[in-house]
Amino acid sequence: MKLSEVEGHMQKAVEATQRSFNTIRTGRANASLLDRIVVDYYGAETPLKSLASINTPDATTIAIQPYDRTTLNAIEKAISLSDVGLTPNNDGSTIRLNIPPLTAERRQEFVKMAGKYAEEQKVSIRNIRRDAIESLRKQEKKGEISEDESRNLQDEVQKLTDKYTEKIEKLLAEKEKDIKTI
Repeated sequence: MKLSEVEGHMQKAVEATQRSFNTIRTGRANASLLDRIVVDYYGAETPLKSLASINTPDATTIAIQPYDRTTLNAIEKAISLSDVGLTPNNDGSTIRLNIPPLTAERRQEFVKMAGKYAEEQKVSIRNIRRDAIESLRKQEKKGEISEDESRNLQDEVQKLTDKYTEKIEKLLAEKEKDIKTI
């Protein structure tokens, strides 16, 4: 396994963390809150963003304008059944989601959720490190690389692990600050 591959996998873990964080509410309207919602569109599970234009006219409202008006009820149902925790308001052409201010208790839940997402990706990075080091040890046993070279590469893998774990920690700190900001 090459160091560039290891670094690429670790970078993907950081990007996955960011995507997960984008789905956590911070008290402000954000279209990415709806990224995980899928709508039953003529029998096919279709992502909401493929069926409608989603925008935020102000800090506390998300407006969903379906491309096809016949999907309004299906979109409304999908949002109601999702874990977003918002009640859709359907005016016949647009669905509006009002983002209520977060309670202190709810903010703490979101901080815990962000911590869980970050920990999952840090575990992912440690697994990438483990696989890379195992690969290097196998190469050393086969005589493909020297013991010194193996040790140096293992040190490099550890440095990459520390670097990307720190990036996730920074993202988590930013998200926590964002969530706790009233």
